[in-house]
Amino acid sequence: MEFAEVVRRRRMIRQFTDRELPAEVVDRILASALRAPSAGFAQGWGFLVLQDAADRERFWPFVPNQTAYTPAMQNAPLVVVPMAHKASYLARYAEPDKSWQDRAEAKWPAPYWHIDTGMAAMLILLSAVDEGLGAFFFWLMPKASEDRPDTEIPEHLQRFRNEFGVPDDYHPIGAIAIGYRAPDAAPQNPKLAERRRDASQVIHRGQWGTPMYGSA
Repeated sequence: MEFAEVVRRRRMIRQFTDRELPAEVVDRILASALRAPSAGFAQGWGFLVLQDAADRERFWPFVPNQTAYTPAMQNAPLVVVPMAHKASYLARYAEPDKSWQDRAEAKWPAPYWHIDTGMAAMLILLSAVDEGLGAFFFWLMPKASEDRPDTEIPEHLQRFRNEFGVPDDYHPIGAIAIGYRAPDAAPQNPKLAERRRDASQVIHRGQWGTPMYGSA
């Protein structure tokens, strides 16, 4: 598939069949993630891969809002949880060729451990499309409530780490369900196309407020 077609077809698919994925397809998708760029080539990421049905069953309770809204996502035969590892970046940039010996986070203009892991996640999404599959990126959250204390989400993520033996210094940025699209999956909401912002609204040529096309 041409790259432009892969990009055009990329969308979130929330309904899957339970058809198993060939092992070589899974391997290619995961290998693509490792080609993502990373600051200082720190490669500060990790990926929890859940293929066994029993492992996926242990995972779904950590995303109760998603499964309640789209239960057919649980048919996906593959779930990948990308994890950001901040310590890899702080250590890499404390090396002699970078010289941030104090490992101060304030020196980072943005948390590249999250950015790079997000780029790896995007490569997984695009690779799934290239393999003729659907994929859905979603967050790990406790059950929705109007009165959620500040500690609830960190505690929820810690319970997830404990369940799957994930080290404390790895932070899940979300999860990706991958599989064959269900034949009865709902088409994309046409209102999404209406809401898509065009280039003139988001691209600023030379000066903020100067649109890419035409005059301001």
